[in-house]
Amino acid sequence: MTDTVAVTSRRREATRQKLLDAAAQVFAEVGLDAASVEAICDRAGFTRGAFYSNFESKDELFLELAANVARERVAAVRGRVGELERAGAFESTAGDALEIIQQVLDISADDRLGVLLMSEIRIHALRNPALASAYLSQDDEMRESVTQIIDDIGRANVLRFRLPSDEAARLMLTVWEGAAVRSVMAGLDNDEMCRRTNEELARVAQLIIEPPRA
Repeated sequence: MTDTVAVTSRRREATRQKLLDAAAQVFAEVGLDAASVEAICDRAGFTRGAFYSNFESKDELFLELAANVARERVAAVRGRVGELERAGAFESTAGDALEIIQQVLDISADDRLGVLLMSEIRIHALRNPALASAYLSQDDEMRESVTQIIDDIGRANVLRFRLPSDEAARLMLTVWEGAAVRSVMAGLDNDEMCRRTNEELARVAQLIIEPPRA
């Protein structure tokens, strides 16, 4: 019985992931409003019944897709922090906020699809109270994760922040989102978008990290 339940659970998870992948592809082609449930099902190779056995609505699917983007962002930065700590890179750049943040963010943490998805979800959340509540909960989770990363960086580098870590996280996420959106509007490719976003975050970091004491 346990094996049967496990197989069923894996099959359900695989179906759910295929629907999410298909939704991302359809969204990239036509946008959120025009991405119908039928088009997503056709792309994934499933029926509407399979869709509605996994998601109550298209909004729920796209909210989960946006959550995946946010988790990937946090995981990428957290993984980079761990790599740099193990390599002893922080000791060689201690006190240099610009270089530290650039090293931490030296990853392809954003792409055009992710930015478009988060932006459209935010617009829909402004009009839909239920979606807004879910989005705000997701946003709080993202901020808490970034707050923890900032705390980790502070401990690893003996850095002192001018702001509490949660306020620093809120500020840096706001800058991150704004820079990414402007980059997409400007038609920049992913590498240039990542570079510009990281540069803006590094400049903010210089303002919120206290210089080393003499």
